[in-house]
Amino acid sequence: MSRKLKKGYFVRGEFIAEGSERDLELKAELKGTNEQSRTELKRESTELQKLGEDLLTLRPELMARLAVSEKLKDAVVEAKRITNFEGKRRQMQFIGKLMRLVDPTVLDEVRTALNDQLGGSAQDKLRLHQAELWRDRLLLDDNALGTWLTAHTDTDAQQLRALIRQARKDAQPEKPGAAVRHGRAYRDIFQIVRDQLEHVPEPEADTAVTYDADQRP
Repeated sequence: MSRKLKKGYFVRGEFIAEGSERDLELKAELKGTNEQSRTELKRESTELQKLGEDLLTLRPELMARLAVSEKLKDAVVEAKRITNFEGKRRQMQFIGKLMRLVDPTVLDEVRTALNDQLGGSAQDKLRLHQAELWRDRLLLDDNALGTWLTAHTDTDAQQLRALIRQARKDAQPEKPGAAVRHGRAYRDIFQIVRDQLEHVPEPEADTAVTYDADQRP
């Protein structure tokens, strides 16, 4: 059960409860503060607002592990649901206020989770690239199928072999000089390869994909 949050704000990592002596002291200082201090406070507020917006992009499993309040989690879920522009803007302002109540150590957890998600996205892009390279190699190199099946024994060999034959047939230009056209078999090969690569933690060094870019199916 989450603890009830005190009203207040953070100043350079220090939580200031509203109405406290420190709050009154800071407000008194703020009246005579210089422009640089005001800029620092504005920058910190803007950074927290942006961090709150980024929470909307965080995957559910990463969001669940954060030690933020249920109130903030519910606010993020509600923000995702809202489609009205003005309603969304007000909800994001509310999230920004809640972010200013989050402990600095938890804010670091939020940043770490967002970085982890970015790392996962990079890995997904690498797998997609590997899948594209393997698809092209399977179509260009007759020996590639055997190499693939050795490394990925769960693959339906008969299905993949038939798709390769069909994709090569589809890629034949109708007229000399005409552009190559790819059919459904071409896309199905990519899907099979990508699904298999998702079960491989890292690209296999002994099955690295290389081929002559000038070759054509």
